[in-house]
Amino acid sequence: MIDLLTGKGKGKVYLVGAGPGDPKLITVRGLECIKSCDVIVYDRLASPRLLRHLKPDAEKVYVGKLPDRHTMKQEDINRLLVDLALEGKVVTRLKGGDPTIFGRVGEEAELLRKHDVEFEIVPGITSAIAVPAYAGIPVTHRDLASSVSIVTGHESPDKLDHSIHWDKVTHATGTLVFLMGVAKIGYIAEQLIKHGKPADTPVALVRWGTRVEQRTVTGTLETIEAVVKAADFKPPAVIVVGDVVLQREKLNWYERKPLFGTRVLVTRARAQSSELSDRIEELGGEPCEFPVIETRRPADPSAFAAVEAALGEAEQYDWLMFTSVNGVDYFFDWLKSLSIDIRRFHRARVAAVGPKTAEALERRGLLVDALPVKFQADDLLASLEERLRPGQRVLLPRGDLAREVLPRELRAKGLHPVEIDVYETIIAQDQDEEALEHLRSGNVHVVTFASSSTVTNLLEVLRRMGVERPLELLKGVDIACIGPVTARTAANAGLTVTIQPEDATIDGLIAAIAESRLAR
Repeated sequence: MIDLLTGKGKGKVYLVGAGPGDPKLITVRGLECIKSCDVIVYDRLASPRLLRHLKPDAEKVYVGKLPDRHTMKQEDINRLLVDLALEGKVVTRLKGGDPTIFGRVGEEAELLRKHDVEFEIVPGITSAIAVPAYAGIPVTHRDLASSVSIVTGHESPDKLDHSIHWDKVTHATGTLVFLMGVAKIGYIAEQLIKHGKPADTPVALVRWGTRVEQRTVTGTLETIEAVVKAADFKPPAVIVVGDVVLQREKLNWYERKPLFGTRVLVTRARAQSSELSDRIEELGGEPCEFPVIETRRPADPSAFAAVEAALGEAEQYDWLMFTSVNGVDYFFDWLKSLSIDIRRFHRARVAAVGPKTAEALERRGLLVDALPVKFQADDLLASLEERLRPGQRVLLPRGDLAREVLPRELRAKGLHPVEIDVYETIIAQDQDEEALEHLRSGNVHVVTFASSSTVTNLLEVLRRMGVERPLELLKGVDIACIGPVTARTAANAGLTVTIQPEDATIDGLIAAIAESRLAR
């Protein structure tokens, strides 16, 4: 945007509600603002996972508050937003929950307007509604409560008495929701009883609602302070007062999921991690993406020449054998860049290791002639025993770290395998400090390995990030490996493998993790 008077660029500020914690609960508009901004200004209650949607060059500014300290005063945050916008930047101010509900958005917007800075308020899902829902508590119910009041509890008793008319609030609605009031729960309960609420009125506190750390305690106005103290219950939490709390016994859905309370470290390449992460989330867990590998075309010019030469002899192959989805993707990428028509491989039959590899081929119109019962390269030959003939030529589009078992066995049977490295695997360059902090604080419950390279690279990445003894850091964490080859690599590296599925697939891995967690 250009100021017509000065000719200088003018920025804009989006005041965005991030939702209650689960990153998937952000609105479509809110996500658009994150993806397009030059600078994001965020606080503690906004999920760090949302930051992964930023442009690569976007600036991050943390202004979050903790109960015992403020990283930045609100007045300074207001001024920061103005200054960034006047520099011509598009700014997203990401706030937990909804920015208009105790989010002080009015103060921020007022100063922006004062300095003629364009802004937009993007509503979010408030924790006052979403957090109780994730604990199985609807804040209204046709038979129990037809209205709800949202009250701030983050004040001293004197300020609470000044800002809250207890005699009116107590009977104003069927359900009362207090935000940020854990430390004052005893005083809140006392005032509600004093002004006419029955002492046996149900109460629930939900901490870190919609997140993997979600925890819920229940009681009555008379008992809740003792319950909170006994549970050593800490903020942030939402307090729900009213008969709707009793619905939790029937409607508690989130905390009953098989992976609820489980944080899973996903070490696959970021481009491949979404499938595994989605399955973890579906079962109530939280994926912590920590990609330790990246794939790319080989950097060595000789590899380029080898691929070009091998693909140039397309008509000569009797078999195309793929051992991974990456192999399929890069194979077709090479065909496109070299202007080679797939129809030139008309003589070749197609074999694949694993159902995902077969699906990747079928999406491109190639039906698989052979798929082993066990999803490993070692078992592919057994399934092809009657079809392989000495003298046949086999093209193996693979990665640079592929095992030598398959080409060695093909040669032993008299066939002529042609191996080409259509991609190479390298250590991921960008790492997430949040994931490392979760590991250090013991907040990771399972580490997943989908290949041998993820095992070796994780240990190396941790060393590069300053962890002197990575094996010590992973003690007490469940190690889940997708197949026996990966499991052997993990064991040889000094890790204790606790989870290994019978089927070497992502679905098999997830099922094995869920079974292991439920057995505890």
